[in-house]
Amino acid sequence: MSDLRGHSPRRYVVDVSGKRVLVGLTLEETSEFEDLDASLPGLADGHDNGTGLVPSAGEGRWLELYDKHDKAWIKWKADLRAGHEGNSSFFN
Repeated sequence: MSDLRGHSPRRYVVDVSGKRVLVGLTLEETSEFEDLDASLPGLADGHDNGTGLVPSAGEGRWLELYDKHDKAWIKWKADLRAGHEGNSSFFN
């Protein structure tokens, strides 16, 4: 996959302070992710895909935050299916 944006729905929750955040990210990380998402024209999947290009620092950070969020989302969904939503650690 060469561009992760637009391929997955945004998955927000309300944290313990009542702020809207992406699952698995803090308020600050959510804000940083959104700023990067809006500023980057296109994102690679972290590999050079034979082009010799490597992600910029901003792209790398976007991918790092996306990966953290996506892993938390997958775990959160599994916990919901298993009935463990009350014990979630995803609300920062």
